[in-house]
Amino acid sequence: MNQTKTIDGLLLREMAIAGAALLEKNREMVDALNVFPVPDGDTGTNMSLTMASAIREINQKEYDTAAGAAEALSKGALRGARGNSGVITSQILRGFSKALGGAETISPQLFASALQKGAETAYKAVMKPKEGTILTVARVIAEDAVRQAENAPDDFDALFSVILKSGEAILQRTPDMLPVLKQAGVVDAGGRGLMFILSGFYAAIRGSSYENENEANAPDAENHSLTAYETAFTYSQDFRLKYLKDTVTDDSMQVFRRQLNRIGDNVSVVRENDEVYCHLNTDDPGKAIQFGLEIGEIIESSIINLREEDRKKNPPQQTDDTGTTEKQHRHYGFVSVSLGEGFASIFHDLQVDVIVDGGQTMNPSIEDIQTAAESIPADIVFVLPNNGNVILAAQQAAELSEREIHVIPTKNVAMGIAAVVAFQPDADTETNLALMEEASQHVRTGTVTYAVRNSVYEEMSIEQGDIIGLTNGKIACKDKDIAGVALHLMEDIVTEDDGLITLYYGQDVSEEEAQSLGELIGEKYPDCDVDVYSGGQPLYYYIISVE
Repeated sequence: MNQTKTIDGLLLREMAIAGAALLEKNREMVDALNVFPVPDGDTGTNMSLTMASAIREINQKEYDTAAGAAEALSKGALRGARGNSGVITSQILRGFSKALGGAETISPQLFASALQKGAETAYKAVMKPKEGTILTVARVIAEDAVRQAENAPDDFDALFSVILKSGEAILQRTPDMLPVLKQAGVVDAGGRGLMFILSGFYAAIRGSSYENENEANAPDAENHSLTAYETAFTYSQDFRLKYLKDTVTDDSMQVFRRQLNRIGDNVSVVRENDEVYCHLNTDDPGKAIQFGLEIGEIIESSIINLREEDRKKNPPQQTDDTGTTEKQHRHYGFVSVSLGEGFASIFHDLQVDVIVDGGQTMNPSIEDIQTAAESIPADIVFVLPNNGNVILAAQQAAELSEREIHVIPTKNVAMGIAAVVAFQPDADTETNLALMEEASQHVRTGTVTYAVRNSVYEEMSIEQGDIIGLTNGKIACKDKDIAGVALHLMEDIVTEDDGLITLYYGQDVSEEEAQSLGELIGEKYPDCDVDVYSGGQPLYYYIISVE
């Protein structure tokens, strides 16, 4: 039986590492819980990247107190939070940290109280909280944890037993709270991600490996997703041990894990019979090998210089003949989140200062957005999130910055383009905010993509591989033909008052195919001008705007 009575800074760090690792290990499964069967479900990815940022921060040094370690987790998570689920996760950690004050260690009662403060903080961060989401899961877990800790103030085993049972029970009830979840046949993805984090916490408290917490396969040397984390260390190191010494016990393995955690981050130690696979990022590979030799023989080892790999991928930026990149200070500036070279080019043509590449799922971190906005030599900066899942992160970035930053709540790139076009450089800030928000809301958009799993949506049976059209946050139509779905989608978004249809084609569509579809749309809607542009976006064949 576990005898842990309190959690110190070192143990909290190990709990966070285990929670982050277990979440990352199951990231794709959490992504697949997306309500819509679209290819950019990203809840697991956002939460995992957020936790990875928290781990990078807590790995910077050893913390003498639990409060110090929790503050580092909170700081790292907030800086690296991505997407709505990531921002909410960062707020849970933020509230958790605040509840600890200056505590050197955490008792079961204080842990439960901190969970409750975390849930409260997360609720306050969301303008319109919805029940049946990660917020509900965090709240119910905290409420049950507080009651349990009052009854057994010194028993972490009993506390985590209640936490995990309570969390799983409320998670299974989320489809009853949100009809879209029940219709899709899934539980809330964010809630499931939170359960993986807490399960990892408990694994560390028990002194067991997080790999035993579920049925996912153990990582191997050729496919270890933790190596993809950003890190402050120079080397990514993998080695395999065999012929373990007779004196090696489970306690010895825990000591080994602690040794590696002290000299690096993203540590993973997986034992299978007489072999141990080890991964870490570190500045001292020799020390890691030394620790390994204390328990067995090294039979395989590899070291990658991460700095050199980064130099190859990101060569130094060229400056002008004067060697400077300084820009002239001005009153207004713009940051736009974008995806695809075509959209980036369009925003540049519209005089947007900084394009933040959100990657395939368009989810830059709070720090990415804040850094971009603060790099612009302007008095006032407008931020265009261009994705409903980025708006909350952008708003958090604006709150954290000392600069005057305003977020225009654009939910897609078409809305972002409309907002920039409506901007008037000679108008005051309030006028521009009103003009840009009105213009962005006036645009109606549709998207064409493909289904990644079988699903049912409002009595529409969808099979994996079907082409689907979405508008206003709903699946409007499906077919086997891309152009057919686009034309069908137009019927839902074009009105008699419209005069312009813009077709942005993605990286998997040829210019000829897009122009051909544009001609068909022009024939169907002769009173509208039809423009065709390369957006270059991944995953979505077309993004269509109508105004």
